[in-house]
Amino acid sequence: MGWYRKDLSRIFNELKTSSRGLSSGEAAERLKRLGPNELTEKKKKSPFRMFLDQFLDFMILILIAAAVIAGFIGDLSDTIAIVVIVIVNAVIGFIQEYRAEKAMEALKKMAAPTATVIRDGQPGTAPASELVPGDLVVLEAGRIVPADMRLIETAQLKVEEAALTGESVPVEKKTEALAEEVPLGDRNNMAYKGTFVTYGRGVGVVAETAMKTEFGKIAAMLQNEEEVKTPLQKRLAVFGRKLAVAVLVICAVVLGIGILRGEPPMLMLLTAISLAVAAIPEALPAVITISLALGARKLINLKALIRKLPAVETLGSVTYICSDKTGTLTLNKMTVESLFFNGCMVRSRDFKDGLGDEETASIFMSALALSNDAQSGDGGDTLLGDPTETALFDIARKNGFDKGALETTHRRVAEIPFDSDRKCMTTFHEWEGGFVSFTKGAVDVLVERSIEVMAPAGRAAVDDLEIKGVNEAMAADGMRVLCFAMRRWDRVPDDLSPENVEKGMTLIGLVGMIDPPREEAGEAVALCRSAGIKTVMITGDHPATARAIAGKLGILDGDGSAVLTGRELEGLSPEEFAERVEHIRVYARVAPEQKLKIVKALQDRGQYVAMTGDGVNDAPALKRADIGIAMGITGTDVSKEAASMILLDDNFASIVNAVREGRKIFDNIRKFIKYLLTTNSGEIWTLFLAPVLGLPIPLLPIQILWINLVTDGLPALALSVEPPEGNVMNRPPRHPKESIFAGGLGIHAIAIGLLMAALVLCIQVWSIRTGNEHWQTMVFTMLCITQLGHVLAIRSERESLFRIGLFSNRYLLGAVLLTFLLQMATVYLPVLNSVFKTTPLTLQELLLTLAVSSVVFFAVEIEKFFRRRMSDTAPAA
Repeated sequence: MGWYRKDLSRIFNELKTSSRGLSSGEAAERLKRLGPNELTEKKKKSPFRMFLDQFLDFMILILIAAAVIAGFIGDLSDTIAIVVIVIVNAVIGFIQEYRAEKAMEALKKMAAPTATVIRDGQPGTAPASELVPGDLVVLEAGRIVPADMRLIETAQLKVEEAALTGESVPVEKKTEALAEEVPLGDRNNMAYKGTFVTYGRGVGVVAETAMKTEFGKIAAMLQNEEEVKTPLQKRLAVFGRKLAVAVLVICAVVLGIGILRGEPPMLMLLTAISLAVAAIPEALPAVITISLALGARKLINLKALIRKLPAVETLGSVTYICSDKTGTLTLNKMTVESLFFNGCMVRSRDFKDGLGDEETASIFMSALALSNDAQSGDGGDTLLGDPTETALFDIARKNGFDKGALETTHRRVAEIPFDSDRKCMTTFHEWEGGFVSFTKGAVDVLVERSIEVMAPAGRAAVDDLEIKGVNEAMAADGMRVLCFAMRRWDRVPDDLSPENVEKGMTLIGLVGMIDPPREEAGEAVALCRSAGIKTVMITGDHPATARAIAGKLGILDGDGSAVLTGRELEGLSPEEFAERVEHIRVYARVAPEQKLKIVKALQDRGQYVAMTGDGVNDAPALKRADIGIAMGITGTDVSKEAASMILLDDNFASIVNAVREGRKIFDNIRKFIKYLLTTNSGEIWTLFLAPVLGLPIPLLPIQILWINLVTDGLPALALSVEPPEGNVMNRPPRHPKESIFAGGLGIHAIAIGLLMAALVLCIQVWSIRTGNEHWQTMVFTMLCITQLGHVLAIRSERESLFRIGLFSNRYLLGAVLLTFLLQMATVYLPVLNSVFKTTPLTLQELLLTLAVSSVVFFAVEIEKFFRRRMSDTAPAA
């Protein structure tokens, strides 16, 4: 049984304490036995071990092997390039992992440094780390709660628990035991470590410390939760293994056939090794890293800060966005949504028209302005105080009833503070030669204590039944409803008891408040739907509020079964939840471990999950999610350290903008993987088929490595800045299990590579038969030029180059021209002729080479033409 269900006598008995607190000696003995009130960390990897682990990736091991081979055949430039690439990737990976370990340190910083503790019957100050179960701690406004405590005294005590529960408003605390099991957010007789006292005063007995606190449980989850690999990392790992096996088999075949045909064994060995080096796309990790870095830089302008580079691409893979409500989907600002007075409902959209000059409207607005303790700061731009009261202050001021001006003529002279048992509060003000009391509180309470409802002359008064109906309608829309009533006095009564004052009142009207949804969030949710991404709201708020906001944003389409509370979730078996998880759109009143459960359940169903959050309670789920997104403005340090990305404006719409960028980046990654695989395929087919057809080895080892160097570098890198295609957000996410070769990429690489080889070998056969001594230089140049034509053609998966424009990616155009000039240098510069064993081509030979090379470009354009036709004529799904 939880502490919140036990009465005070049982609490004192089980914790062996009293209303005088522990003795100093007993506290010291318990501290020695139980340990300090601090979060503990599991043993972490040393920085050196973190760095070494970066070299265990399969693709990195292949690159290291390629570097050794390149050095063996004397190509030190390739060796140096590969080593630099490997080290740069290792450093980036190390930095990411090292920063992730900071989450626990941020969590520890949120602990209260000192506490006011009662020992030996006397209050005093002690380090929060020295608190033990049984200690009595005094809580005051502005203090951080130092441990999990069962409250034994409260005086208008309110605690901000958003970091733990996601609740958007401070929680008023009580002392009475609760009769049944309730979620964390409803345990109003408990105060939890790391939360913040916003108002009032209280005393609590320490029930749990250190890792047994709710904070400690989250810390344990955070440490035990392993980060999942990104979609790109998973796909590249599979790609690397398949590629390595294929390359080894092909090189062995080329070596064997060459030796059987009588070629010099050393030449064939060097050719096979050169082919292996050429076939391994050593530029791929570097190009991907640079592409992700450029994407991360652009995302900053879209209000998204990337902490882990792979998260850039992961954004384009997500199938579910699990979003916190407060501040992300909403404005995180309590706002008056509706007013009911004079028998009429006035919605927020009509506030701009004013509420008229009627006496009832004037009295109502005066009551809203005067019966609260909110204040304006920073020249009036900022409102200070309880969120509910700032909302009342703001709506009154917008309608011309400024609190400061009103207080000069309606000075407050007395008040009866709010009490959770009465569910109301009252203030007295000077008013028209006498006094008036304004009472605000729960509708049902004030209706019972009022004798009439204010209405203008000549208009029928509203009855109690209608008032209660309006209250129910507002509550059903997720609004928090307050009722206002008044009573006139000739003088302030001597008896200021609630029983004497709060009766015989005139009911003025009702106020419905809500944290309203962001306008742009609704558009973003709609865009997610068109992009095949499901939006899920996970919040600590009440179900009615969550349902109302989700309905307004379009997350819910009137399906009540798509809403699940934390208590209902707790009652489901893992199998039952697994069946329902993909259909739930709103989770309300969830506990921290349940957020993690939701993310895991979706991932077990094969989904890629983006999880947003700002509180400590979100950190384990943020770490576990495929991409964790923390709030930059309201987020805790813990959530930011656990996340892959930080929203600088806490806006859901910024996530969707980032998803668009992530999809574009993955499209471009696919393009340069397609390009690299096709170019390597062309080289492999050429070297494999030539000896099979009885032809001499068409390329020397140095020529193979040169083609690999100049074509794998700048053109591939320039593809990373290719603009997004037009349909990037009008298609579903990639299937979670989709291979990197999906969409015909693998077939394209093999087929176009085979076409390149066929063209090259045709030129070789023709040249040899006609006695052309320049055949090897023509083959060398042609293989390079075909790859340049190919890179121009694959800029779009679907659209023709002539449609998207040659100059729409000037970086790629420049890279192609530079590569062409470098190739021409190997052909026509005498100093390079001896290095690459080339001879200058005649004009006719060069024109023939260029003409035949262009076949690859037009073949890809024809392929895209038929793809467009098939897509346009396909029946709608």
